[in-house]
Amino acid sequence: MDDRFARRTPVSRTLARRSFLAATGLAAAGAAWSATGTGKALATGSAPTTAQGFAVPIDTVAHSRTWMAWPDGTDVWGSKLPGVQANIALIARTIAQYEPVTLCANPASAPAARNACGPSVTVLDSISVDDCWMRDSGPVFRTDGAGGLDAVGTNFNGWGGKQRHAQDALVAERIAAHLEVPFTAAGFVGEGGAVETDGDGTLMATRSSLVNTNRNPDLTRAQVESALCDAYGATKVIWFNGVTGRDITDDHVDATSRFLAAASGLVQMPLATDTDAWSQDARQQYRILSTATDARGNPIAVTPLQGPDYALIRSTAPTFVAAYANYYVCNGAVISAQFGDARADAAAKATLQRLFPDRVVEQLDVDGLAAGGGGIHCVTQQEPRP
Repeated sequence: MDDRFARRTPVSRTLARRSFLAATGLAAAGAAWSATGTGKALATGSAPTTAQGFAVPIDTVAHSRTWMAWPDGTDVWGSKLPGVQANIALIARTIAQYEPVTLCANPASAPAARNACGPSVTVLDSISVDDCWMRDSGPVFRTDGAGGLDAVGTNFNGWGGKQRHAQDALVAERIAAHLEVPFTAAGFVGEGGAVETDGDGTLMATRSSLVNTNRNPDLTRAQVESALCDAYGATKVIWFNGVTGRDITDDHVDATSRFLAAASGLVQMPLATDTDAWSQDARQQYRILSTATDARGNPIAVTPLQGPDYALIRSTAPTFVAAYANYYVCNGAVISAQFGDARADAAAKATLQRLFPDRVVEQLDVDGLAAGGGGIHCVTQQEPRP
């Protein structure tokens, strides 16, 4: 969930997706988090006991499937819900051309999800959800290089209690149980979209999202870093300052900076004339990543990915997130977005095609989802092949 780069009217950018919530949903958020029981364990700073050799691989490895979720909450989305559902179905059908897709839906809305997604997508009605942000609520899968697969839950708490999440807080563990793979609760509270991994020991994250009292009030940055490395099987975290309190995620990294491989990454860059907080954040991420080394001490080569001109995109929504960097890599393809700035859309596609020469680059119109503050990576979670 990444209401981040909407620079069209930056002074009005607040917790955009929050405006879709009923007051009762917000009031229930903290109670739902407490009901999971996870908050108590995390308050002590406890860390998981991870299996030796397990680590989260980079997303370019072969996948067994993609996990997604079907939104059906009018209290969350209001009148935007049909458009968002259409976008979720389009993404699911497109990915299903390249690898299996399993979509979790509430029992009452599962028939509609099946009708929208078609026979190529498996709709699972035994794992209930609150919303569609599987990147954040779903499990983070790990492999051991010897045929083993397990899952880690990041103790999703509705981005710091900003949205109801009683079901989403349980999604990671329920998917692991469905797959009959071992499950571990991480030693921090966060979301999958808050962390990028190169699969070779190096992570990227923003302090604003994870070193935040709405997720980890009793953990220092060093403790959060240790818990991240333990959960992901990494040894180094490259930290960006991020932007606090301006969007519901507190600035997730996955709409700005991504790893392409070990010692290789990209950063979506703003126009030179953009001066808002998100543009400054992106420039800082580029500077930090360009001068950083990875866990092995290698300098990181960084490719700039030019963002669009918000004056030329289709949407006029102030919450719109035009993040080409929020793409999803699946078997044989890269699923990205296009926003209506024809020149920037074409340039972004060309850049991604150059970076992923052996994959098809699919560009989708997911304006409904983007107007709600998210993107394609936000609503997907890969299950790597063991």
